[in-house]
Amino acid sequence: MNTAAKAGNDRLILALDQGTTSSRAIIFDANTRVAAVSQQEFPQHFPQSGWVEHDPEDLWRTTVETARAAIAKVGGPERIAAIGITNQRETTLVWDRRTGKAISNAIVWQDRRTAPFCARLKEAGHEVLFTAKTGLLLDPYFSGTKIAWILDNVEGARALAETGHLAFGTVDSWLIWRLTGGRVHATDATNASRTLLYDISKGVWDEDLLAILGVPAFMLPEVKDSSADFGETEADLFGAPIPISGVAGDQQAATVGQACFEVGMMKSTYGTGCFALLNTGSKPVPSSNRLLTTIAYQLDGAPTYALEGSIFVAGAAVQWLRDGLGIISDASESAGLAEQADAAHRVYLVPAFTGLGAPYWDADARGALYGLTRASGPADFARAALESVGYQTRDLLEAMRSDWSAGEGDTVLRVDGGMVASDWTMQFLADILGAPVDRPVVAETTALGAAYLAGLRHDYFPAPAAMAEQWARERRFEPKMSGETRDDLYAGWRDAVRRTLSN
Repeated sequence: MNTAAKAGNDRLILALDQGTTSSRAIIFDANTRVAAVSQQEFPQHFPQSGWVEHDPEDLWRTTVETARAAIAKVGGPERIAAIGITNQRETTLVWDRRTGKAISNAIVWQDRRTAPFCARLKEAGHEVLFTAKTGLLLDPYFSGTKIAWILDNVEGARALAETGHLAFGTVDSWLIWRLTGGRVHATDATNASRTLLYDISKGVWDEDLLAILGVPAFMLPEVKDSSADFGETEADLFGAPIPISGVAGDQQAATVGQACFEVGMMKSTYGTGCFALLNTGSKPVPSSNRLLTTIAYQLDGAPTYALEGSIFVAGAAVQWLRDGLGIISDASESAGLAEQADAAHRVYLVPAFTGLGAPYWDADARGALYGLTRASGPADFARAALESVGYQTRDLLEAMRSDWSAGEGDTVLRVDGGMVASDWTMQFLADILGAPVDRPVVAETTALGAAYLAGLRHDYFPAPAAMAEQWARERRFEPKMSGETRDDLYAGWRDAVRRTLSN
């Protein structure tokens, strides 16, 4: 039990978890127990093939409404010591400083509309510079080219930007601006590191990269530590002003929530996509396998770096089974259906619905099913969808082991996200990796990470080393599959991916 709990502190921390398909407010006590939860889904917009948008007002409205509902459950705003924010990361918003209104829909991280622009930048030889400074690749996934698209395609936007009237932000910045009544335009280092505009070694917005993308520096937020003062909420929003003290992109927040504070620790989050981060310590590790070098968290001005592999489709494959094929009515049915499949039927789903992420980074690849016969049916599709998550995670683990020589030896993967509730899926993951998979007691690791960063600012939670001791495992999945079977299955996956790549 930590110091705050021993002192009888009955105040709580509110985590605002603004995700890709829903907004959630989760309140934690000093022992990291969940005291209240509220969640709302919001619409997804697909105006053209490969485009994904959100209405910024939906993000704002659902965040405020879920926060109010959660606060009411614990007795009112006076019980909330601080707010932490975690967010879908690369999703891009541009708004008018004078009105606080966005000038277009938010362009979601999954959106691929800037693929031609990224291709032109690569052809011009710019990717080496971007990767050296940001740790990222020139891919539509990241925020920088999305900002340029908005400026060039929303009428009058570039003129407004040049005159200083527009602000850019990832979702955290948008929420901070609105929560503070426009007093604070800020982000944290983890979110900044996902924009293609931030030099992760120097800790500054980079003038050369801004010039290449045509983004005015005045649009950008101030970059702060992940645990810092981000202002106070407007008093009328929740009944009293509440300090905002922690911010991190969702995958980095999950890394913190999983207590991956030691070099070599690895976590993987299975939500809409799948994101694996490996803590590499105080120095950025460049990747030779098209992984990303990113900031895991930043405390007291000192960044901790990570290697990251990003998979665009994980839980979204299960949503496709439900909404696209209609073979299940609820995501929880997928594992039961997969168990009915004949394991001898080697059906592979390469879920490149919005291109392929790490380590392939093929924006033009599209999803495909391989190995179909007349006997193939819904159970095979469900099994292939769940297995695709394991195969893609192995792709990332193989690349990380190659990039980070210090990482040789046994690997234990800490997992979180909606998909980890499926024992069948987690067992296959352990089998195909040939490594143990640990599922934590506290499942809400992303929100917990944001809450921890906020509470750390107020000495509500202990320092990272002590916090790591409180992390608890609910279950460990040990690999049971033979090495020969594992390698045979994985070889089939690699062949399916090879057939799917656009070049």
